[in-house]
Amino acid sequence: MGVFTFLKNYRPIVMLSVFLVLIELSVELFHPYLLARIIDDGILQGDLSVVAMWGAVMIGLTLIAFVAGIINSFCATHAGQSTGYDIRSQLFKRIQYSSFDHLKQFATSSLIMRLTNDITQIQNSIVMTLRYLIRPPLVVAGAIVMSFVINIRLALILLVLIPILVLLIGWIFRKGSIYFKDVQKKLDQVNNVMRENLLGFKLIKAFVRRKTEAERFLAVNSELKKKLVHTLRLMEVSQPVLLFSMNGAIIVILWIGSESIQTGALPVGDLVAIVNYILRITAALTSIPMMIMTFSRAKASSDRLMEVMDKCEGDEKKDTTPSISRLKGQVAFKHVSFSYDTDHESPVLSDVSFFIEPGQRVAVLGATGSGKSTVFQLIPRLYRPYSGEVLLDGKDIKSYPLKSLRSQISYVSQETILFTGTIRENICWGKPHAGEEEMIQAAKDAQIHDVIMKLPNQYESSVSQRGMNLSGGQKQRIAIARALIRQPAVLLLDDSTSALDNKTEARFLSRLNHYQCTTIMITQKITTAIQADQIILFDHGKIVDQGSHEELLTRSKIYQTLIESQGRSDEGLYG
Repeated sequence: MGVFTFLKNYRPIVMLSVFLVLIELSVELFHPYLLARIIDDGILQGDLSVVAMWGAVMIGLTLIAFVAGIINSFCATHAGQSTGYDIRSQLFKRIQYSSFDHLKQFATSSLIMRLTNDITQIQNSIVMTLRYLIRPPLVVAGAIVMSFVINIRLALILLVLIPILVLLIGWIFRKGSIYFKDVQKKLDQVNNVMRENLLGFKLIKAFVRRKTEAERFLAVNSELKKKLVHTLRLMEVSQPVLLFSMNGAIIVILWIGSESIQTGALPVGDLVAIVNYILRITAALTSIPMMIMTFSRAKASSDRLMEVMDKCEGDEKKDTTPSISRLKGQVAFKHVSFSYDTDHESPVLSDVSFFIEPGQRVAVLGATGSGKSTVFQLIPRLYRPYSGEVLLDGKDIKSYPLKSLRSQISYVSQETILFTGTIRENICWGKPHAGEEEMIQAAKDAQIHDVIMKLPNQYESSVSQRGMNLSGGQKQRIAIARALIRQPAVLLLDDSTSALDNKTEARFLSRLNHYQCTTIMITQKITTAIQADQIILFDHGKIVDQGSHEELLTRSKIYQTLIESQGRSDEGLYG
């Protein structure tokens, strides 16, 4: 059943909806029988009272079915939309509480597709099923039963034909499920290319790559079209086959029925009723392709949603453990090794060990890809090392309640992320209940307050999606203010002053001295590193040296090379 188990929360609504469908169906199946009575007992006998009586009954039953249909529509829509809401909420919660180890298996565009398109498919399938799609099999079964009530001989023709068609429909459904799953994968690829192009449109224009990217999009879009056409072709072939089979059955029944009427073995009204039932069966079967398409797409979507549910098991569940007291900020790595691959064949960190005293300022230097950012992501337990220990105040971070641990760590990532809203909302995002003075002080310390005050709406100025209406330096300083407002025990700055000029950065680093926290900075600037109490040098996932600026300057060739590469001498650094 997969995600359809969420329907159990709305069992009374579903049961009521099914009951109302049965009322509609009963009326629909009873009409041909009443029509037979009108023909045989009324029209052929010349008794208009019988025609009027059964006609009034048919009108009354039709009104009942009409009311049942309206209520059924409300019930079906409520069940579908509510179930979609529950699935979306649960899936989003799983994603939010999932560790990166599990979440990295899915592309962002794919997760967006699953949270939107796939859940919409489930919603639509529930509404369609409760409103329309449970009718065809019930109509077919009911019409066959009523045909046997009227004339067993003619009904046997249907009893032979219908099972063959059911087997054909089952085969098409199995094939359709596989095909629609492929279609959803191709749709993921299209959305991934679209997302990359929309996020990188400036770069695409700057590098004059519009033609190349257009061709890449057309290629994946063409693959989607081919898959969709191939799938829909299978769906559409089924309808002519069903119609041909049922029309053939009508011809055979009319042929046999006409002979029976001539011999008096079959009343005219009964033949009309059976033909009417066949027409209803035909109408029901012609909706089978739509039913197959809906169920096939729903099954494919259900499988994709359950894949996320199963792999993102919510391993970062909400903590019920009481909050821990204020941490001192002592950080230590003991023989830590980590790899993004599950087989650990390509370790990003290998046997990393270091010790940082509370309140120290530590600079982390190294080439791109040396493992610096990975170290940062291990401290708040965004990832887990496959060997070794990460310690905070002498205790393994695994022993701390996750929420309490992260509430005392502020992390400014290398890629500055701002949210749609106001500058105030983005700064206070770090501490939702912060006061006005706290917010302004954090902005001042981050060297962004004066810039904000020059804006027309000051702290109420809007921030567009991803902060596209702000400069790189402004975004970085707002992100730093968001981190400072939390008054963290550990502050992690992942190359987050790269867009700041030297004077602005110097003022910011000076203000950091007023915060009682351990600060660890990834930086490429030697001018920043020399102000640190300790410098850690990384290379290819290992620590190659660590110590103060003076110590490294005398013994580390790598550090000396870094200084020379920035065109500065030791005297220049202090001058």
